[in-house]
Amino acid sequence: MEGLRRACDEYVTDTIRREKQRALATGPGLDVLAALRDSDAVSLMGYLARVLADDSPAVAQLVDDLVADAVDYLRQGEETGMLRPGPDRRGRAAVLTLWSLGALVLHRHLKRILGVDLVNPEAATGPAIASYLGPSYEILGEGIFTEAVAAQLSAAVAEIEGDDLRVGPATPRT
Repeated sequence: MEGLRRACDEYVTDTIRREKQRALATGPGLDVLAALRDSDAVSLMGYLARVLADDSPAVAQLVDDLVADAVDYLRQGEETGMLRPGPDRRGRAAVLTLWSLGALVLHRHLKRILGVDLVNPEAATGPAIASYLGPSYEILGEGIFTEAVAAQLSAAVAEIEGDDLRVGPATPRT
């Protein structure tokens, strides 16, 4: 059974990897809704939502694989001009991946609150997806903090880390 589970997880990871790489290769002109509609990964979201709550080595490896791939996606996005570089690509990848996976695990609440069901393969083609994508892109693209608050929070994090993090474009750490 464990072998079947690992094969399923590898298939999911490979499919997500292929679809995200295809989308990132498009660059800044990406049509997000078309990419979602044409994606083979959308049909796998129900599987992910079910298995992610499991506290097993297989799920830990699945999440690790998704985070490692996200590091690559961020690098590709920076290279194509879709994303601003940041000081901690791996940290960004981990947070973005876990936020996204958390939305899958909590998909029933997302449907109840916003009316979109991320595990429904038809969700990507319907108007309800905008209730999720709109706020997501606002937060990711425009941010929600004012510049003053963002600077204050960055300074607080830098103090905790003992590092010099800055708001805005930054040089990635090596």
